Amino acid sequence: MELTARQTIIIAILVLFIGKYLNKKIGLLQNYNIPEPVTGGVLASLIFAFIYFSFDFNFQFELVARDNLLIVFFTTIGLSSRFSTLMQGGKSLLILLVLAVAYLFLQNLTGLSVATVSGMEKPIGILGSSVSLSGGHGTAIAWAPVFRDNYGISNAVEIGIACATFGLVLGGLIGGPIAQFLIQRHKLETTSTEHITVGTPLDKEKEIIDVDMMLNVILIISIAIGIGINLNRLLVYLGVQLPTFVSCLFAGILLTNSLPLMFKKMHWPTGTSSLALVSDLSLSLFLAMSLMSLQLWTLIDLAGPILLLLLAQVVLITLFAVVVVFRLLGHNYDAAVISAGYAGLAMGATPTAIANMTAVTKKYGASPKAFIVVPLVGAFFIDIANAFIIQFMLDRI
Repeated sequence: MELTARQTIIIAILVLFIGKYLNKKIGLLQNYNIPEPVTGGVLASLIFAFIYFSFDFNFQFELVARDNLLIVFFTTIGLSSRFSTLMQGGKSLLILLVLAVAYLFLQNLTGLSVATVSGMEKPIGILGSSVSLSGGHGTAIAWAPVFRDNYGISNAVEIGIACATFGLVLGGLIGGPIAQFLIQRHKLETTSTEHITVGTPLDKEKEIIDVDMMLNVILIISIAIGIGINLNRLLVYLGVQLPTFVSCLFAGILLTNSLPLMFKKMHWPTGTSSLALVSDLSLSLFLAMSLMSLQLWTLIDLAGPILLLLLAQVVLITLFAVVVVFRLLGHNYDAAVISAGYAGLAMGATPTAIANMTAVTKKYGASPKAFIVVPLVGAFFIDIANAFIIQFMLDRI
């Protein structure tokens, strides 16, 4: 059955509501910080797979809107990235950035090794590594057409989503134990007297979102996307192949770090609830539409090798966080919390990292530096570095 764009969006919204309901009712989903679109989307794909196996009946979704939502989301990420904010991380931010870039290579080399040993095609080793783990669901889905069209991996979306989903769970499982091991082994204690706060301060007044603010946000996003699309065309002309969402991310970064400085009175959306609303809405619908359209039956033959790949990645990030990240970041309490957060980031996504660090600091004490450094690396640098490293690795296999 072929569903129209309107019908696809209706089902995606219903899937989101189901995910929200299940996350409220099931504590395990909350504890591991599984995103609501992932919960609802995976459940929907399982139901559709059951229908396929039972009745040989398949649903075909119209996903053009999904691809546009991906571009909108990454553009909002670019518009949210101020250089002045990045400077707050100091030396620790620079060190973790270098380590994170180095780890992207290690992650992909591990995936390639497992692919070679298990008999999988080599591109799958990269798809199941930095594409889906460090990159997350959005990056996995964004790069899937490249793996499908250029390397013949017809089920690239399903493989990427499967690895990204399991990565979220595994990243949430290992972060706490890593921090606990480091803190207890080295008898570490927090040196901060600050309260533990994550996100918007409780005493901050809620921002009112009105029509003018939303029009302003939509205008700036549209301009950034236009610049990004033309930038992508220029890169293609110069022989550089990157997904369109990456060039739109760049465009957002360039605009948000230039125009507000030149036009002081301009009402720029960075840090506003209006921009956050567009970002959350586009990402949620994008993930729901992507996950519910998975054809899980195409993964049966690769179940064993994928589990082996994920196991190897868990061992690698655990050793890297404990032996490398912790020591190079100062061998102190902040380094232990950052190590737990980075494990979640490298296996899942920034929300997983935040969940890991929140759990640790609630038990052992505050670490303000960790909540600046890890999200900045995850939200700003990883997507940019990962795009170039993925292409670099693919060109050499």
